Amino acid sequence: MSSTSQKHQDFVGEPMGEKGIETVAGIGKVLGKKLSDKGYDKAYVLLGQFLLLKKSDELFLDWFKDTCGANKKQANDAYRCLKDWCDANL
Repeated sequence: MSSTSQKHQDFVGEPMGEKGIETVAGIGKVLGKKLSDKGYDKAYVLLGQFLLLKKSDELFLDWFKDTCGANKKQANDAYRCLKDWCDANL
């Protein structure tokens, strides 16, 4: 397993609660703003979309890139962060 960022580790290691969208690995200010503008202002809202897409990497990565213009690395980081959170907490 490759190493993960501190942001990723922090996100996965804590309850979802009311975390902002920028607490998800791969999402900074620019993508956070784009996602917030489309109604994805909290991490749990993004998690809901992730679950609606059946935790599928292909479906989520395509949706995420189309929705906020993320690059491949950003999309992969966000996907892995949400997947690891689900694996640890669901």
